[in-house]
Amino acid sequence: MSAHPAVVFASGQLLTEDVWAPQAIALSPDYELQVADHLHDDTIAGMAARLLAGAPPRFHLVAHAMGGFTAFEVMRQQPERVLSLVLISTLASADGPAQTERRQGYIRLVEAGNFAGVVEERIPMLVAPSRRGDEVLPSVIRHMASDTGADRFLAQQRAIMSRIDSRPSLAAIKVPTLLIRGDHDGITTRGHQDEILAGIARSRLEVIANCGHLPTLETPAETNRILRDWLVRVSPAAT
Repeated sequence: MSAHPAVVFASGQLLTEDVWAPQAIALSPDYELQVADHLHDDTIAGMAARLLAGAPPRFHLVAHAMGGFTAFEVMRQQPERVLSLVLISTLASADGPAQTERRQGYIRLVEAGNFAGVVEERIPMLVAPSRRGDEVLPSVIRHMASDTGADRFLAQQRAIMSRIDSRPSLAAIKVPTLLIRGDHDGITTRGHQDEILAGIARSRLEVIANCGHLPTLETPAETNRILRDWLVRVSPAAT
């Protein structure tokens, strides 16, 4: 068993462990790191059960986007195993009619053979306006999407569409909880964060300036600083 505190990362849709690459470099000397498998289940409950099956007995859970939906389910299934929770660019509510229709549109496009088109449509939603001309970041996103593949994207979409509304269960989350959001996130809003802050008693929010939906890659130095400060605070034995 490792002497270091354990951190489990839960990724968003279309994203692989590469989305955590800067954090792996920054945190690996002091923490036992693990990226949850979200490529073999077509429900959020299944993703959460798989995460728990592969995770250490106790761990800090750092979740991004769809990973946040998985994190809420983890907190319903086995909350006693989670030491602290970090929710990045996520929300607690279920999809409304507009979101469901958009996802169904993605499914129709992918089933028609236009997976690449869906990826290109999503890139502007994932990064801050100032980064859309960047050649490197969109290339990393395309690579992760390619590694995910059309079939897994469809399964992830269906899992997200069928997820339950997590807002009623937020008050049951008792562990320290940190929310991180880029101020130019094209998917989540400040209102989404306020709902989580109101629901979880021991929660607080960090907003990163000039950042979109992918703080781990868009602003890695700032994200790493926030995560390291948080983990030191909630696990004093870490150095």
